[in-house]
Amino acid sequence: MELKKVWAMYFSPTGGTEKAVTTTAKAVAEQLGLPYEVYDFTLPQVREKEKAFAQTDLVFLGTPVIAGRVPNVLLPYLKTIVGGGAYGVPVVSFGNRNFDDALIELRNIMEEDGFRTMAGGAFVSEHSFSRKLSAGRPDAADYEKMHAFADAIVKKIQSGWEYTAPAYVKGEDPIRPYFTPRDRYGNPIDIRKVKPKTSDACCGCGLCAQVCPMGSIDPTDFECKRICIKCCACIKKCPTGAKYFDDPGYIYHKEELEEMYEGRSEPEFFV
Repeated sequence: MELKKVWAMYFSPTGGTEKAVTTTAKAVAEQLGLPYEVYDFTLPQVREKEKAFAQTDLVFLGTPVIAGRVPNVLLPYLKTIVGGGAYGVPVVSFGNRNFDDALIELRNIMEEDGFRTMAGGAFVSEHSFSRKLSAGRPDAADYEKMHAFADAIVKKIQSGWEYTAPAYVKGEDPIRPYFTPRDRYGNPIDIRKVKPKTSDACCGCGLCAQVCPMGSIDPTDFECKRICIKCCACIKKCPTGAKYFDDPGYIYHKEELEEMYEGRSEPEFFV
């Protein structure tokens, strides 16, 4: 296989996916002595442009896991990416519960886009809902796993590997339904229309509107006026802590996740 460039391409509202993708892609590029470039499509204006790759590119493409899947709001954009025969590595980040079918779903999307997938990885980052669940991750041990992933990919490339079929990754195909949060009685909790609120602590800096990956926060009054994917970028990046959720279902689900999945989940990769 002939390679001329390595790309780190990602959607990462709070930075977890960015760390996994860039760490791995950069390590591969350095070991192979190839140019390395970042393509961040987190903000909506970037997703208005078409992105195409060449056969000599190696593209690490990353998204967070939401409800066990690739975020559904990204599906229209992801399907516009032109793989062009480039080699591809799907990468997902999850908040300690499980990545379910997100990795295999992203692999399938890349294959449909014209990529030749050769590996895949799922890494842990702090949960978007919580500052407690998988707090401080990725940590040193996670970064070691990312570098081990990169080493395995380089070894595969240098072994003379050639593409014959989509990369094996963990997950089920057909893809299972999105994970549904439930209360203690088994009843589903629907938080899809829940939106963050703004307290009197707001200083009017407008950062929340700037970082919202859906462009949903009004830059004049800082309220969420359109879709909210619960990425919590506005909450975690607010300098005064003015953004918050108070919906009972949301709070119940957050606390349930913190109690049920407080143990340490580990990254998994497949080469």
